[in-house]
Amino acid sequence: MPRFPQHLTGSGPTNPFPGIKVLERRLGREIPHRLGSNEGLDMPHRALREHFGDALAEHVYCYGDAEALGIRQRLAEQRGMPLEQLLVDAGADSLIALALRGLVSAGETVVTTAGTYPTFGYFAQGQGLDLHEVAYREAPGVLAPDLEALIAAAHDTQARLVYLANPDNPSGHLHDDEAIRTLRARLPEECWLLLDEAYHDFRDDAEAPELNQALPGVVRLRTLSKAHGLAGLRVGYAIAEAETLALLMKVRIHYAVSTLSQAAAEVVLDHPEEVAAHIAAVKARRERLAEHFRALGAEVLPSATNFIGIRLADAELAESVNRQLLEAGRLIARPNHPALGHILRITAVEDALAPGRLRILERALR
Repeated sequence: MPRFPQHLTGSGPTNPFPGIKVLERRLGREIPHRLGSNEGLDMPHRALREHFGDALAEHVYCYGDAEALGIRQRLAEQRGMPLEQLLVDAGADSLIALALRGLVSAGETVVTTAGTYPTFGYFAQGQGLDLHEVAYREAPGVLAPDLEALIAAAHDTQARLVYLANPDNPSGHLHDDEAIRTLRARLPEECWLLLDEAYHDFRDDAEAPELNQALPGVVRLRTLSKAHGLAGLRVGYAIAEAETLALLMKVRIHYAVSTLSQAAAEVVLDHPEEVAAHIAAVKARRERLAEHFRALGAEVLPSATNFIGIRLADAELAESVNRQLLEAGRLIARPNHPALGHILRITAVEDALAPGRLRILERALR
C-alpha cells in the first residue's frame, strides 16, 4: 500500500477545535450555553427565514457554482473591488489551507505568533512545513502580535510566508492599515503575507476603501461566519491580486461551497442593513461585557472583534476557571498554546450577559 507522509505518522498535529458536540460526548452531558464559539449566534436572520421555505429543497440537487459568481458579484459591488480579485471558498479555515497548499512547499518555513489562531499552525504542520513562532508583545493593557519580531523572523529563517490575524484572535488587538502596509514592505520580497481578517467587519473603519484593496504579496482572508451568522454553512472569501487567485484556483476544491451555502450567502448579502444592525448590537454587547468585568477589577484587553479577552494572573487560575465553567455547562475559550494559557475569551452574545451566567469567573476575580 502507499506510504503515508512521514510528517503525518507521529502524534500530531492535533485538531485545536474539536467542536461542541465532541466536547459534550467527552463530558457525557449537554453544554447549553455557547459563550466562546464566535458564531454570530444572536443573528436574527429574518431575511433568511422569510426567503427559505419549501424552496430549501431546490438547493440540494446540484453542485454549487465552482466560481461562486453570485457571492463575488455582491461582494465586489459592496466592497468596491474588481471581481477577479475575489475568491470564495468554504470558510476562512479552508482558505488558510488553500493558501498554504498553493503558496508554500513542504519543508519551507512559515512564521506566525505563538498562541494566535491555532488552525494556521495545525494546517502548516499537516503540510510538512517548518513552523516558526514568535512571542506576543505583552504590556499593561496590550497583548498584540509583534510586527517587528515577525519581520526579523521572516528574514532570519528565509520564510516563505508570514501569518497575521488582524484583528487578532484571541487578543482582539487591531493593527491599523499603515502598520500592515509597512509590515508587507519590510518582509522579504519572496515572502507572502497571509492576512487573516476574519473579524474585519467589527472594525470601526471596516468600510474604508483602502482596506478592501488587493496588495502585492498579500492574501487577505475574510468570513461570513461572524458578522453574517453563517458559520454552519462555511463561506469565506479571499482578496488578492488576480494572478495570485488564478494560481490558487488550480489547487482549490472546486465544489467546496454548496449550492445552499451560496444561496444563503447571497440572501444575507442582499440585506446589508440586517448585517449592519447585528454588528452594532455585537459592539454594544462587547462594551457592556467589557465594562462589567472591568468593574470587577479584571484586565479586559482592547478588542476590535465580537469577543473580549481577559488576562488573568496566571495560567493555573485561567485553567481552573475554564474547567469549572465547562463543568457547569458554560463554554468560553482558553487558548491551548502555553504562551497564552492565562487568557480567557468570551463571545459578546446576550447569553454571556445573563445575570449569574459567568458567576464562577466573577468570583475568581474578587
